[in-house]
Amino acid sequence: MRALPSDKCGRGWHHRRVNPDHRLHVHRYGPDGPVGLLAVHGLTGHGGRWRHVAEQLPDVAVAAPDLIGHGHSSWAAPWSIDANVAALAALLEGTADVPVPVVAHSFGGAIALHLAAARPDLVDALILLDPAIGLDGEWMATIADAMLASPDYPDPAEARAEKENGAWSDVDPGLLDIELDEHLVALPSGRFGWRISVPAVMSYWSELARAVVLPQSTPTTVVRATRTSPPYVEAALIDGLRDRLGANFQLVDFDCNHMVDQARPAEAAAVIRAQLARR
Repeated sequence: MRALPSDKCGRGWHHRRVNPDHRLHVHRYGPDGPVGLLAVHGLTGHGGRWRHVAEQLPDVAVAAPDLIGHGHSSWAAPWSIDANVAALAALLEGTADVPVPVVAHSFGGAIALHLAAARPDLVDALILLDPAIGLDGEWMATIADAMLASPDYPDPAEARAEKENGAWSDVDPGLLDIELDEHLVALPSGRFGWRISVPAVMSYWSELARAVVLPQSTPTTVVRATRTSPPYVEAALIDGLRDRLGANFQLVDFDCNHMVDQARPAEAAAVIRAQLARR
């Protein structure tokens, strides 16, 4: 795997409420010092994906952990939103002059909403990029069944083709090259798979069917990817946030597919910058 010079990685921090096996691998970008922005990736992803957004925010100290069961973080059970919330809370307590803004993509958006609801003292604002939460249980079962039937690939070309023909269809091919170089690994079977715990991800598909959780008063921006089909951002989430937060809620539409942070890193960074300026 090629090391990228902009990626300064360290180990996570621990707190008495955190499973001691849940050690987080944290990608750090920007200046040293207290964390100024927490970035949470989506399901089957890794924290290194945030480097493209972080490059647009060179003055911001970004912490982008690999979630539990992903990348180089612990793959130990339990695999749940709550376990990730506890681990992220411990990370912020150990590295940030809290509260800080949290940017999150897809499944990371569900975790970020739960974090803000459980620990509003740690979260200054939410920037949710095509968040996935409160999704249909039958839909999640269908996706989980498909993954269980075919969790890996015969070669890297098929892995690339799946992304190019799916949610990554509008992502710069060079960024997809980086993704495959860093996140696709050879398996003992001779096949190839993403650097993830498949059992953990199977559990997380179920977690996405949990009911929507809303923050009490945390300023929240939702970026909706208008090409995502079927959509992850549903009316129940938008209406709930608008009713709860009023003027503290903003909905922004991006003309892109689901991988907002990869397809539109500069535009995503501008939305983050607007929240940072609010502070």
